[in-house]
Amino acid sequence: MKTALWLYLFLFIAFFDLHAQYPILTPFAISLGAAPTFIGWMMGIYSLTHLPGNLMAGPMVDKHGSRRYIMFSLTAAGIILIIQSYIHTPWELLFLRAISGFVLAFLSPACLAMLAQLSDHPVTQGKYMSGHGVIHTLASVLSPAAGAFIVASFGFSETFSSLGIILVITGLMAYFSLPKATPAPQAQLSDGQTISAPSSGSQPLVPFNWRYLFLPFVLACAQGILFYEIPLRNNGSASMMSTGLLFSIISLGALCTLSLLFLNKYSPMIRLICGIILMSLSFYALAIVPEATIGIILFILGTAKGVIFPALASLFIRLGGTRLGKTFALQSIATSIGSFAGPVLAGQLPEHLSPFFVAFLILMLGLLLIPVKRLFSTPPLSAPGPYQSS
Repeated sequence: MKTALWLYLFLFIAFFDLHAQYPILTPFAISLGAAPTFIGWMMGIYSLTHLPGNLMAGPMVDKHGSRRYIMFSLTAAGIILIIQSYIHTPWELLFLRAISGFVLAFLSPACLAMLAQLSDHPVTQGKYMSGHGVIHTLASVLSPAAGAFIVASFGFSETFSSLGIILVITGLMAYFSLPKATPAPQAQLSDGQTISAPSSGSQPLVPFNWRYLFLPFVLACAQGILFYEIPLRNNGSASMMSTGLLFSIISLGALCTLSLLFLNKYSPMIRLICGIILMSLSFYALAIVPEATIGIILFILGTAKGVIFPALASLFIRLGGTRLGKTFALQSIATSIGSFAGPVLAGQLPEHLSPFFVAFLILMLGLLLIPVKRLFSTPPLSAPGPYQSS
């Protein structure tokens, strides 16, 4: 439990720093003279450079453990933010965002793998993943307003410098606070025999049915459409404040269901199916209902997110077995591709077709493509976590 608390602290600081940049990156790019098209690439390059980082992170986390990669990701991201406070051209910002996307690709697979390995009990693992979701949601609620306030008080340069220094200190704290991994885990059978993890030469490229990757892809794609479309619905002098309020409503809805820890006792697939259906119906309602009820629908959509994401993490823990680093890296890759594809698709749609209705269709298609029956059969053998205390 002590390791989980340290992880939650580091994750909150990391998420807080990263989300605090969202409302200020676009104004900062404009202040450097960036055109709107260039800003779109600057925001998208982060997701693109996530892909090679995720491909490298999975095998490395499985081989060496999570601690060194958590420290590397936090420290490197902090140094990049400090450098970002001294740049003067949009191209320098684009380059730093690309590097930042690469180094932060190691953080999520490493943290999720370490959290999953703190226990081999499915319900306990689900509670750890719910805690991860609560931390992420709290950071997403608090940090955008904090980032905007700091910029208004001290300016862009001081804001990026302070956020970077906090990340560097957090990375150093992670090195001294998180445990080292024990040797490669072995799976325990009921009669006391052990089965060692398979050698790298016999391991498939994807350690589970690849169709499960449609889940994080369609969820990220639908969220990307939401993040693209919501700001366009708000115009006028108060648009930034109203947009921020709507996103906070989503986070508050997610926080409500993330706090219901008893949900972790139910099957991850049942929770996923119910959550995705509720989210898809919320997108359908956004496409057809008047503007006056958008806040209520977004709150319901947020509650669906709070059900989905801990269940998704629990699902991939079951699927990954002893290869959690690679499993969560593949999940992050699918999420990065979906996050990039969603806004691009929404921008190409004709005016008479609602992007929210397209998000509804994408989510329902994702439900049709996953192999549900196979998951309700006997789950794959999972190994005890190397971070468990004896």
